[in-house]
Amino acid sequence: MFARMTTLHIKPEFIQDAIRLFRRNVIPSARKQKGFRGACLLIDRPDGKGIAVTFWRTEKDARSNEENRYYQEQLVKFLTFFAAPPIREGFTVEIYGLETPGAPRAAKIKAPRTKRAPAKRSK
Repeated sequence: MFARMTTLHIKPEFIQDAIRLFRRNVIPSARKQKGFRGACLLIDRPDGKGIAVTFWRTEKDARSNEENRYYQEQLVKFLTFFAAPPIREGFTVEIYGLETPGAPRAAKIKAPRTKRAPAKRSK
């Protein structure tokens, strides 16, 4: 699994608008992208800092939606909210665990099932 992390600096007066846009637009649009596995948005309201993390089946899936302009189209929707340019990074997901029952209403995205290699038995 691959994660794309985008660090955002949002003008304080637009934080709620950015959250609403992420919930109503970004997540539904992302679900239509090949390899999409989930998303979360972390916000530090006092500082106006946000971290958007999207999870993809492979790095190739994440890169392909940059090549087809999906990622850029999503960022453009937030331009008036930004206090500084966003910073994009990518990571291989080594450990992933998510329990959704207590998750915020809009964030209930099922965790993907991953295939695990059989455990090696020691002799």
